[in-house]
Amino acid sequence: MLSAFLYFDLSFMVWYLLGPLQVQIAQALALDTQQRALMVAVPILCGAVLRLFLGLLADRIGAKRTGMLAQAVVIVALLVAWMLGVESFGQVLLLGAMLGVAGASFAVALPLASRWYPPEHQGTAMGIAGAGNSGTVLAALFAPMLAVAFGFRNVFGLACIPLVVVLVVFAACAKDAPVAVARKTLGDYARVLVGNRDSWWFMFFYAITFGGFAGFASALPGYFHDQFGFEPKLAGWATAACVLAGSVMRPLGGVIADRIGGTRSLQMVYAAVTVLVAVAALGVGGPAATVALFVLTLLCLGAGNGAVFQLVPQRFGSEIGLMTGLIGMAGGVGGFLLAAGLGVLKQQFGSYAIGLWLFAGVALAAALCMVGVKQRWRMGWVQLGTARV
Repeated sequence: MLSAFLYFDLSFMVWYLLGPLQVQIAQALALDTQQRALMVAVPILCGAVLRLFLGLLADRIGAKRTGMLAQAVVIVALLVAWMLGVESFGQVLLLGAMLGVAGASFAVALPLASRWYPPEHQGTAMGIAGAGNSGTVLAALFAPMLAVAFGFRNVFGLACIPLVVVLVVFAACAKDAPVAVARKTLGDYARVLVGNRDSWWFMFFYAITFGGFAGFASALPGYFHDQFGFEPKLAGWATAACVLAGSVMRPLGGVIADRIGGTRSLQMVYAAVTVLVAVAALGVGGPAATVALFVLTLLCLGAGNGAVFQLVPQRFGSEIGLMTGLIGMAGGVGGFLLAAGLGVLKQQFGSYAIGLWLFAGVALAAALCMVGVKQRWRMGWVQLGTARV
């Protein structure tokens, strides 16, 4: 569990690295708002797609070996960026694509932890391992500050230091669960999607909870800079407060879902997010009030992440690897659409409000959809009665 958490935590730190650095990079490369948004969204999208392939690889060579290989690829990419520099929009997009390998760690860390625990503790186990998304806090706190002191290029080299340390710990301590794991193919992913509407529901629900978390985590440094004139360091600290709330609540969300049921937790999450984001879109209050609204928003989204993965092992116990990849991919796609969409709408209309209203509307739709599927899931999963639905 500890190895999975550390691997996930540091992977998320570098996956998110371009978000807190976006203001300095955009100023150095003369990027507009839309380009800046695409820059921070590309790692999210690439991480989403690569999760499927990392999941396939983990089934063949084991989650531990896959995690080590992925970490090595990320370290090499950062070292190249540090030594050769990032001098153009195309180069920073290429770096973002390579950092997507770190985002794909989701398909390694969660199954590595999950396979050691029974269904009634899945929410807690997945929540603790998934709390590795707290790595975004480390990036938000330290990356802008280090960039001011040493330049953003040197931040890429400095990030390799903790990555190497965790790679050594992971290699020494991580263990694959002693359970048989069937090797999956892309056809298996297609089979789960075709004729199984629950897989699509889970992907939709996670595209909002994790997509909202990842999308806002990447977009908020630029949002706070544009909206309130925050300097990069202050924007990073404000964002760190938001992502810390979401990260802390992920394991707690799993525990809460174990106790009151994942469906009830999600319904409450989506309702709260609808209200909070809508109020933020209205622009009520000053910078402090807006930061507080986003802290509460990401806190709710973090709880929702834990709740989704309290339900996944109950519904897809024998296909947890397949669904982890698919659902994780959907979450990444949701994050990409949110981060990129906010930037596009800001550039086209001069305001972030439209993008926030759209996200609030999607969260409301999810709350209403949960009402429709909740009873069917509860009635259909009674045979798994050790855990609450």
